[in-house]
Amino acid sequence: MKTREFFFDLPRDSIAQSPAETREGSRLLLLDRRQESIEHKTFSDLPELLPEKAVLVLNDSRVRKARIIAHTEHGGKVECLFLQPAGASAWRIIVNRSKKLHKGRVLHLPGEVTGVIEESKESKEHTRIIRTDRNIDELYFETYGHVPLPPYIRRADSDEDTRRYQTVYSGKPGSVAAPTAGLHFSKELLHSISEKGIILCCLTLHVGIGTFLPIRTDTVEQHTMHMEEYHIPIETAEIVNRSKAKGIPVIAVGTTSVRALESAWNNQGVSAGRNSTDLFIYPGFTFNVVDHLITNFHTPESSLLVMVSAFSGKKIILRAYKEAIKEGYRFFSYGDAMYIR
Repeated sequence: MKTREFFFDLPRDSIAQSPAETREGSRLLLLDRRQESIEHKTFSDLPELLPEKAVLVLNDSRVRKARIIAHTEHGGKVECLFLQPAGASAWRIIVNRSKKLHKGRVLHLPGEVTGVIEESKESKEHTRIIRTDRNIDELYFETYGHVPLPPYIRRADSDEDTRRYQTVYSGKPGSVAAPTAGLHFSKELLHSISEKGIILCCLTLHVGIGTFLPIRTDTVEQHTMHMEEYHIPIETAEIVNRSKAKGIPVIAVGTTSVRALESAWNNQGVSAGRNSTDLFIYPGFTFNVVDHLITNFHTPESSLLVMVSAFSGKKIILRAYKEAIKEGYRFFSYGDAMYIR
Protein backbone atom coordinates (compact mmCIF):
# COMPACT_ATOMS: atom_id res chain seq x y z
CA MET A 1 0.00 0.00 0.00
CA LYS A 2 1.64 3.23 -1.14
CA THR A 3 2.15 5.94 1.48
CA ARG A 4 1.18 8.61 -1.05
CA GLU A 5 -2.35 7.18 -1.04
CA PHE A 6 -2.78 8.92 2.32
CA PHE A 7 -1.78 12.35 1.09
CA PHE A 8 -4.22 15.25 0.90
CA ASP A 9 -3.81 18.97 0.23
CA LEU A 10 -4.44 21.09 3.30
CA PRO A 11 -4.54 24.89 3.14
CA ARG A 12 -2.17 26.43 5.66
CA ASP A 13 -4.95 28.48 7.23
CA SER A 14 -6.84 25.26 8.06
CA ILE A 15 -4.25 24.40 10.73
CA ALA A 16 -5.51 25.59 14.12
CA GLN A 17 -3.03 27.89 15.85
CA SER A 18 -4.97 28.21 19.10
CA PRO A 19 -7.76 26.35 20.89
CA ALA A 20 -11.45 27.04 20.42
CA GLU A 21 -13.00 29.55 22.81
CA THR A 22 -14.42 26.68 24.86
CA ARG A 23 -13.39 23.03 24.86
CA GLU A 24 -16.78 21.68 23.83
CA GLY A 25 -17.27 24.54 21.37
CA SER A 26 -15.20 22.76 18.72
CA ARG A 27 -16.95 21.42 15.65
CA LEU A 28 -17.65 17.70 15.37
CA LEU A 29 -17.89 15.75 12.14
CA LEU A 30 -20.11 12.69 12.65
CA LEU A 31 -19.10 9.84 10.35
CA ASP A 32 -21.35 6.79 10.13
CA ARG A 33 -19.33 3.94 8.61
CA ARG A 34 -22.28 1.71 7.73
CA GLN A 35 -24.36 4.44 6.13
CA GLU A 36 -21.23 6.17 4.75
CA SER A 37 -22.89 9.40 5.85
CA ILE A 38 -21.43 12.64 7.16
CA GLU A 39 -23.14 15.12 9.47
CA HIS A 40 -21.85 18.35 10.95
CA LYS A 41 -22.29 18.87 14.68
CA THR A 42 -20.74 20.66 17.63
CA PHE A 43 -18.74 18.75 20.25
CA SER A 44 -21.28 19.78 22.89
CA ASP A 45 -23.78 17.57 21.01
CA LEU A 46 -21.75 14.47 21.89
CA PRO A 47 -23.85 13.22 24.85
CA GLU A 48 -26.86 12.92 22.53
CA LEU A 49 -24.85 11.09 19.87
CA LEU A 50 -23.30 8.41 22.07
CA PRO A 51 -25.13 5.09 22.51
CA GLU A 52 -26.72 4.61 25.92
CA LYS A 53 -24.77 2.44 28.38
CA ALA A 54 -21.66 2.64 26.20
CA VAL A 55 -18.15 2.70 27.63
CA LEU A 56 -15.94 5.73 26.99
CA VAL A 57 -12.20 5.05 27.39
CA LEU A 58 -9.99 8.09 28.02
CA ASN A 59 -6.21 8.45 28.02
CA ASP A 60 -5.30 10.32 31.21
CA SER A 61 -1.61 10.88 30.42
CA ARG A 62 -0.47 14.39 31.31
CA VAL A 63 1.71 16.49 29.01
CA ARG A 64 5.07 17.30 30.51
CA LYS A 65 6.54 20.78 29.95
CA ALA A 66 9.30 18.94 28.17
CA ARG A 67 10.74 21.68 25.94
CA ILE A 68 13.85 23.14 27.59
CA ILE A 69 15.88 26.03 26.15
CA ALA A 70 19.59 25.35 26.66
CA HIS A 71 22.77 27.08 25.50
CA THR A 72 26.18 25.90 24.32
CA GLU A 73 29.46 27.03 25.87
CA HIS A 74 29.54 29.83 23.28
CA GLY A 75 26.00 31.03 23.96
CA GLY A 76 24.27 29.32 21.06
CA LYS A 77 20.62 28.51 21.67
CA VAL A 78 19.56 24.87 21.60
CA GLU A 79 15.97 23.69 21.97
CA CYS A 80 15.76 20.31 23.66
CA LEU A 81 12.68 18.13 23.87
CA PHE A 82 13.04 15.73 26.80
CA LEU A 83 11.46 12.44 25.73
CA GLN A 84 12.04 9.93 28.50
CA PRO A 85 14.46 9.03 31.31
CA ALA A 86 17.53 7.05 30.25
CA GLY A 87 19.07 6.15 33.59
CA ALA A 88 20.22 8.10 36.63
CA SER A 89 20.27 11.85 35.81
CA ALA A 90 20.06 11.01 32.11
CA TRP A 91 17.38 11.65 29.48
CA ARG A 92 16.82 10.89 25.84
CA ILE A 93 16.20 14.15 24.02
CA ILE A 94 15.56 15.58 20.57
CA VAL A 95 17.40 18.74 19.61
CA ASN A 96 16.54 21.18 16.86
CA ARG A 97 17.98 20.02 13.57
CA SER A 98 20.39 22.91 13.04
CA LYS A 99 22.59 21.95 15.98
CA LYS A 100 25.39 19.40 15.66
CA LEU A 101 25.73 18.08 19.19
CA HIS A 102 28.30 15.32 19.31
CA LYS A 103 29.33 13.17 22.24
CA GLY A 104 31.03 15.20 24.97
CA ARG A 105 29.37 18.51 24.07
CA VAL A 106 28.37 20.57 27.11
CA LEU A 107 25.00 22.30 27.40
CA HIS A 108 23.93 24.83 30.01
CA LEU A 109 20.33 24.38 31.07
CA PRO A 110 18.13 26.75 33.08
CA GLY A 111 18.47 26.64 36.86
CA GLU A 112 22.26 26.37 36.71
CA VAL A 113 22.12 22.79 35.45
CA THR A 114 24.94 21.47 33.24
CA GLY A 115 24.46 18.59 30.86
CA VAL A 116 26.87 16.55 28.77
CA ILE A 117 25.90 14.72 25.59
CA GLU A 118 26.75 11.05 26.20
CA GLU A 119 25.28 9.53 23.09
CA SER A 120 24.71 11.17 19.73
CA LYS A 121 22.62 9.37 17.16
CA GLU A 122 22.85 11.14 13.82
CA SER A 123 19.50 9.81 12.76
CA LYS A 124 16.45 11.38 11.17
CA GLU A 125 15.00 11.69 14.67
CA HIS A 126 18.05 13.59 15.97
CA THR A 127 17.91 11.92 19.40
CA ARG A 128 20.64 12.26 22.00
CA ILE A 129 21.33 11.08 25.55
CA ILE A 130 22.15 13.92 27.94
CA ARG A 131 23.44 13.41 31.49
CA THR A 132 22.99 16.29 33.90
CA ASP A 133 24.82 17.23 37.10
CA ARG A 134 21.57 17.13 39.05
CA ASN A 135 18.41 15.13 38.78
CA ILE A 136 15.74 16.65 36.56
CA ASP A 137 12.28 15.97 37.96
CA GLU A 138 8.72 17.11 37.33
CA LEU A 139 9.19 20.22 39.47
CA TYR A 140 12.10 21.22 37.24
CA PHE A 141 9.98 20.87 34.11
CA GLU A 142 7.14 22.85 35.66
CA THR A 143 9.58 25.60 36.68
CA TYR A 144 11.75 25.91 33.58
CA GLY A 145 10.00 23.99 30.82
CA HIS A 146 7.78 25.12 27.97
CA VAL A 147 4.65 23.45 26.63
CA PRO A 148 5.83 21.24 23.74
CA LEU A 149 3.52 22.62 21.09
CA PRO A 150 3.84 20.84 17.74
CA PRO A 151 5.94 22.57 15.06
CA TYR A 152 2.90 23.41 12.90
CA ILE A 153 1.73 25.81 15.62
CA ARG A 154 3.78 28.79 14.54
CA ARG A 155 4.03 30.76 17.79
CA ALA A 156 5.56 30.60 21.24
CA ASP A 157 3.71 28.79 24.01
CA SER A 158 1.62 30.88 26.39
CA ASP A 159 -0.04 30.61 29.80
CA GLU A 160 -3.23 29.60 28.00
CA ASP A 161 -1.43 26.58 26.52
CA THR A 162 -0.43 25.43 30.01
CA ARG A 163 -4.13 24.91 30.66
CA ARG A 164 -5.60 24.09 27.26
CA TYR A 165 -2.90 21.75 25.86
CA GLN A 166 -3.93 19.38 28.64
CA THR A 167 -7.05 17.30 29.21
CA VAL A 168 -9.19 18.15 32.25
CA TYR A 169 -8.76 14.56 33.48
CA SER A 170 -4.98 14.31 33.01
CA GLY A 171 -3.02 12.46 35.67
CA LYS A 172 0.61 11.33 35.70
CA PRO A 173 2.98 13.38 33.48
CA GLY A 174 4.86 11.57 30.74
CA SER A 175 3.63 12.68 27.32
CA VAL A 176 5.51 15.00 24.97
CA ALA A 177 2.31 15.70 23.03
CA ALA A 178 -1.30 15.90 24.10
CA PRO A 179 -3.77 13.08 23.47
CA THR A 180 -5.66 15.71 21.52
CA ALA A 181 -9.08 14.09 21.12
CA GLY A 182 -9.50 14.52 24.86
CA LEU A 183 -8.92 18.27 24.74
CA HIS A 184 -12.56 18.82 23.73
CA PHE A 185 -13.99 17.47 26.98
CA SER A 186 -14.87 19.86 29.80
CA LYS A 187 -15.79 18.65 33.27
CA GLU A 188 -19.36 19.72 32.60
CA LEU A 189 -19.52 17.71 29.38
CA LEU A 190 -18.13 14.62 31.10
CA HIS A 191 -20.80 15.03 33.78
CA SER A 192 -23.51 15.19 31.11
CA ILE A 193 -22.13 12.03 29.50
CA SER A 194 -22.11 10.20 32.85
CA GLU A 195 -25.67 11.28 33.56
CA LYS A 196 -26.72 9.48 30.39
CA GLY A 197 -25.52 6.21 31.91
CA ILE A 198 -22.31 6.01 29.92
CA ILE A 199 -19.40 4.54 31.86
CA LEU A 200 -16.16 6.52 31.88
CA CYS A 201 -12.86 4.76 32.47
CA CYS A 202 -9.21 5.62 31.94
CA LEU A 203 -5.97 4.13 30.76
CA THR A 204 -2.56 5.77 30.40
CA LEU A 205 -0.44 5.85 27.28
CA HIS A 206 2.44 8.32 27.30
CA VAL A 207 2.63 9.92 23.86
CA GLY A 208 6.18 9.73 22.54
CA ILE A 209 8.34 10.60 19.57
CA GLY A 210 6.26 8.60 17.10
CA THR A 211 3.55 11.26 17.18
CA PHE A 212 5.85 13.71 15.38
CA LEU A 213 7.17 11.40 12.71
CA PRO A 214 5.63 11.08 9.25
CA ILE A 215 5.80 7.80 7.39
CA ARG A 216 9.02 8.07 5.41
CA THR A 217 8.85 4.74 3.62
CA ASP A 218 7.41 4.30 0.13
CA THR A 219 4.91 1.77 1.40
CA VAL A 220 2.88 1.83 4.60
CA GLU A 221 3.86 -1.72 5.52
CA GLN A 222 7.56 -0.78 5.71
CA HIS A 223 6.99 1.78 8.45
CA THR A 224 8.10 0.97 12.01
CA MET A 225 6.45 2.56 15.02
CA HIS A 226 8.36 3.73 18.10
CA MET A 227 7.68 2.09 21.45
CA GLU A 228 5.23 3.80 23.79
CA GLU A 229 4.49 2.80 27.38
CA TYR A 230 0.95 2.22 28.55
CA HIS A 231 -0.92 1.13 31.66
CA ILE A 232 -4.42 -0.34 31.80
CA PRO A 233 -5.87 -0.45 35.33
CA ILE A 234 -7.62 -3.62 36.47
CA GLU A 235 -10.91 -1.74 36.78
CA THR A 236 -10.71 -0.48 33.19
CA ALA A 237 -9.88 -3.94 31.83
CA GLU A 238 -12.80 -5.44 33.76
CA ILE A 239 -15.24 -2.79 32.51
CA VAL A 240 -14.14 -3.20 28.88
CA ASN A 241 -14.18 -7.00 28.99
CA ARG A 242 -17.59 -7.08 30.65
CA SER A 243 -18.95 -4.67 28.05
CA LYS A 244 -17.53 -6.65 25.13
CA ALA A 245 -19.13 -9.81 26.50
CA LYS A 246 -22.51 -8.07 26.62
CA GLY A 247 -22.21 -6.42 23.22
CA ILE A 248 -21.98 -2.92 24.72
CA PRO A 249 -20.03 -0.49 22.48
CA VAL A 250 -16.53 0.49 23.57
CA ILE A 251 -15.69 4.03 22.45
CA ALA A 252 -12.03 5.05 22.37
CA VAL A 253 -11.20 8.71 22.88
CA GLY A 254 -8.18 9.23 20.66
CA THR A 255 -5.83 7.05 18.67
CA THR A 256 -3.66 6.56 21.77
CA SER A 257 -6.54 4.82 23.55
CA VAL A 258 -7.01 2.64 20.47
CA ARG A 259 -3.34 1.59 20.46
CA ALA A 260 -3.37 0.72 24.14
CA LEU A 261 -6.62 -1.26 24.03
CA GLU A 262 -5.79 -3.18 20.87
CA SER A 263 -2.23 -3.86 22.10
CA ALA A 264 -3.60 -5.29 25.36
CA TRP A 265 -5.94 -7.72 23.58
CA ASN A 266 -4.97 -11.33 24.39
CA ASN A 267 -7.56 -13.15 22.22
CA GLN A 268 -9.85 -13.51 25.23
CA GLY A 269 -10.02 -9.98 26.54
CA VAL A 270 -8.03 -6.91 27.45
CA SER A 271 -5.14 -7.58 29.84
CA ALA A 272 -4.59 -5.18 32.73
CA GLY A 273 -1.14 -3.95 33.70
CA ARG A 274 1.86 -2.04 32.38
CA ASN A 275 3.38 -2.76 29.02
CA SER A 276 4.85 -1.11 25.94
CA THR A 277 3.73 -1.23 22.35
CA ASP A 278 5.00 -0.59 18.86
CA LEU A 279 1.70 -1.69 17.31
CA PHE A 280 1.15 -0.13 13.89
CA ILE A 281 -2.47 -0.22 12.79
CA TYR A 282 -3.06 0.08 9.05
CA PRO A 283 -5.82 -1.06 6.66
CA GLY A 284 -6.43 -4.79 6.99
CA PHE A 285 -6.08 -4.71 10.78
CA THR A 286 -8.79 -6.50 12.79
CA PHE A 287 -10.14 -4.39 15.63
CA ASN A 288 -10.98 -6.63 18.58
CA VAL A 289 -11.84 -4.04 21.22
CA VAL A 290 -12.77 -0.62 19.84
CA ASP A 291 -16.24 -0.15 18.32
CA HIS A 292 -16.39 3.66 17.96
CA LEU A 293 -13.67 6.33 17.82
CA ILE A 294 -13.47 10.00 18.75
CA THR A 295 -10.44 11.61 17.13
CA ASN A 296 -9.03 14.82 15.69
CA PHE A 297 -8.05 15.48 12.06
CA HIS A 298 -4.54 14.21 11.36
CA THR A 299 -1.61 15.17 9.18
CA PRO A 300 -1.17 13.80 5.64
CA GLU A 301 0.79 10.54 5.31
CA SER A 302 0.88 10.05 9.08
CA SER A 303 0.49 6.81 11.03
CA LEU A 304 -2.55 8.36 12.73
CA LEU A 305 -4.34 9.00 9.44
CA VAL A 306 -3.48 5.46 8.40
CA MET A 307 -4.97 4.16 11.66
CA VAL A 308 -8.29 5.96 11.28
CA SER A 309 -8.39 4.79 7.66
CA ALA A 310 -8.03 1.23 8.93
CA PHE A 311 -10.92 1.84 11.31
CA SER A 312 -13.40 3.40 8.92
CA GLY A 313 -12.07 2.74 5.43
CA LYS A 314 -9.62 4.89 3.45
CA LYS A 315 -12.13 6.05 0.87
CA ILE A 316 -14.69 7.39 3.34
CA ILE A 317 -12.02 9.00 5.55
CA LEU A 318 -10.46 10.91 2.67
CA ARG A 319 -13.93 11.98 1.57
CA ALA A 320 -14.67 13.19 5.10
CA TYR A 321 -11.37 15.10 5.21
CA LYS A 322 -12.13 16.73 1.86
CA GLU A 323 -15.53 17.84 3.09
CA ALA A 324 -14.08 19.06 6.39
CA ILE A 325 -11.64 21.28 4.50
CA LYS A 326 -14.45 22.59 2.31
CA GLU A 327 -16.59 23.32 5.39
CA GLY A 328 -13.79 25.20 7.16
CA TYR A 329 -12.96 22.72 9.91
CA ARG A 330 -9.81 23.38 11.93
CA PHE A 331 -7.14 20.68 11.73
CA PHE A 332 -4.59 19.01 14.02
CA SER A 333 -3.93 19.37 17.76
CA TYR A 334 -6.06 22.43 18.54
CA GLY A 335 -8.49 21.67 15.75
CA ASP A 336 -11.96 20.15 15.53
CA ALA A 337 -13.00 16.55 16.09
CA MET A 338 -14.54 13.57 14.36
CA TYR A 339 -16.78 10.89 15.83
CA ILE A 340 -16.62 7.66 13.84
CA ARG A 341 -19.31 5.12 14.64
